[in-house]
Amino acid sequence: MTNIHEKNRQLGEKLKAMGRVMVAFSGGVDSAVVLKRAQQELGDNVLAVVVASELFRESEFTAAVKFAENMGVQVHQTEMKELENEHIAANNPDSWYHSKKLLYSHLNELAKEMDYPYVLDGMIMDDEEDFRPGLRARTEEGIRSVLQEANIYKTEVRELAKELDLPVWNKLASCSLASRFPYGTRLNKRIVQQVNQAELYLKGIGFDEVRVRYHDNVARIEVASDKINELLGRREEVQHKLVSLGFDYVSVDLRGYRTGSMNEVLPELSEKQELAANA
Repeated sequence: MTNIHEKNRQLGEKLKAMGRVMVAFSGGVDSAVVLKRAQQELGDNVLAVVVASELFRESEFTAAVKFAENMGVQVHQTEMKELENEHIAANNPDSWYHSKKLLYSHLNELAKEMDYPYVLDGMIMDDEEDFRPGLRARTEEGIRSVLQEANIYKTEVRELAKELDLPVWNKLASCSLASRFPYGTRLNKRIVQQVNQAELYLKGIGFDEVRVRYHDNVARIEVASDKINELLGRREEVQHKLVSLGFDYVSVDLRGYRTGSMNEVLPELSEKQELAANA
């Protein structure tokens, strides 16, 4: 079985062979490992591109820029207007594809303008196991997922990040705020910020792992299973705050925090679509 040190060596060889690269940098552990290893192998021939988006928190954008600058890597800041894209605002299962397509095509345009022959992202082997339409967009746009190419998984990424002394080695994964909405719920700035503010409030009172899922006038809160009782103990203040943000009802998901919970209905959606098509 190939160990992480051998995989890291292979990663280094792939990066060195590229010569000059642009890295899509989010500030998370995966892209941080790609950026650091690219810097080690290629020195100044590395550019970190940090993309601002209406579907990601401004604080994450700012932190990513600062992180890359502190590493001594050249940084380019840019932005996408995802909610102006009809396919993304519609929030259907294929919206993830269009979101990634927009990102990767934008990065390719920048790479062409700035003379970078390769654009790298931080996708890992674990990303093959979930509902990831973005993989198709990645392949179509010719983006290189070097961690996948080196067969690296999440636990190995964290191990490698720790060895590289990256402060984000144990950082919780973040995801587009679109993931908080049921498929078919049309996205706009108001409801995206409504969910964002609710999550920031809950993080601020001690719930680090949290999702606020939007169901029209109902907020469905997911926190770690061992934090549910604590949340219920603060139900009055939480209820008051979330109602002030625009929700009529506030609920707690007894299954607890889990990534991709909105994807749990995908088989059901597919079945309904098939029945409708055959009706």
